[in-house]
Amino acid sequence: MNISENITQFKKKIPTHVTLVAVSKTKPVSEIMEAYNTGQRVFGENKIQEMEAKWQEMPKDVQWHMIGHVQRNKVKYMAPFVSLIHAVDSERLLKEINKQAKKNDRVIDCLLQVKIAEEDTKFGMEAEEALALLTSETTKNFRNIRVVGLMGMATFTEDEAQLTREFQQLKSFYDAHKERYDFHTLSMGMSGDYEIAIEIGSTMIRVGSAIFGERNY
Repeated sequence: MNISENITQFKKKIPTHVTLVAVSKTKPVSEIMEAYNTGQRVFGENKIQEMEAKWQEMPKDVQWHMIGHVQRNKVKYMAPFVSLIHAVDSERLLKEINKQAKKNDRVIDCLLQVKIAEEDTKFGMEAEEALALLTSETTKNFRNIRVVGLMGMATFTEDEAQLTREFQQLKSFYDAHKERYDFHTLSMGMSGDYEIAIEIGSTMIRVGSAIFGERNY
């Protein structure tokens, strides 16, 4: 698996306005550095403590994105350095991120995770819940977080019509509220479905196995 070759080829395939998050979960720093040395600076992890350990070792111009489900009691470990939190799915979590960001004298960018998959999934809000969160007075009073857009995960399927339908659902919600809430990031699309996501209007894709190969669990 030639990581640097993979990432170079990948960047040629995607439009310049789309941010590539190289999903480095379970991968050692040596492999992440191969991607870094091609110019890649945005990496995604789904476990906070693994991300923190890599942050300690890696160059400090890396942007670390937390792409997995976030446990509130672990927010403090990433608050000093995380660039973007993709999977915010409750007011309680936003409150904790705001609290820990304040302690670190930072403003942390967040995406609200909206549930679009037809399969059962534990995480993500319905569109109505996301809208209620955006309009709540509590959220408006948070000074150390900035909700910059939305994230969604489509059903794990090869049915392109279904993927298109799910991505379009999120894109429509994003477009309807983009100006009012000053959104600029729509994170949708992974190794298996990123081409469809980009076609629909994704501005950020999360790609792991197509760059680093299969996970080492």
